[in-house]
Amino acid sequence: MNWLDRLNRRFGRFGIPYLMNAILIGQAAVWFVTMFVNARVYSLLTLNLAGLQHLQLWRLVSFVFVPPLTTSVLGFAFYLYFLWWLGNALEHAWGDFRFTVFWLVGMIGAILGCLISGGGSTSGILFSLFCAYAWLWPDNQIFLFFFIPVKVKWIGWVAGGLWLLQLAGAILRLDLVSVCSLLFGLAGFLVFFGPELFFWCRDSIVSYKRRRDWKNKWK
Repeated sequence: MNWLDRLNRRFGRFGIPYLMNAILIGQAAVWFVTMFVNARVYSLLTLNLAGLQHLQLWRLVSFVFVPPLTTSVLGFAFYLYFLWWLGNALEHAWGDFRFTVFWLVGMIGAILGCLISGGGSTSGILFSLFCAYAWLWPDNQIFLFFFIPVKVKWIGWVAGGLWLLQLAGAILRLDLVSVCSLLFGLAGFLVFFGPELFFWCRDSIVSYKRRRDWKNKWK
């Protein structure tokens, strides 16, 4: 990531400290207002092309503070905790500037998806966060349901499979908003890890072919 190193040396002072915490606090505030004060606030903050065409430009930023709609306080609290854990781990490993760039690239991807499809969300960005964590620390363990130890890489494989299923379902439904959200939201992960992912896939395919050829040779 030489380009990131160069950017960091030149613009590192513009990194936003505790960015993940600020986003989660904003999401918690929006969830509370939506659930208990005025539900209309939610629709005023989402990212959609119709709003942008009416010069509601705050949506270009406010959509990152839009939380998932759930009436379960425990479920929402777990969602916040999980993202806090992922985001702060990445921010600590990369530093404020790199994490800010990662998030901004995801936002740009979501905005481009919105311009194409008419709507966008942070779902792809949040999935991208998990992919980044699983790529960097695949052997770290988390406790599924608070007591089942599972390595992150296995959850990553499952999450990747579910992502593909969601993408396939959205394509079959001709749901352009979901397709763009799922694809463009991964912009941060692909920008940061795309070359590594390409070489990993290439090496895995080569290794598989070698093993297959070796087994066929001795049949």
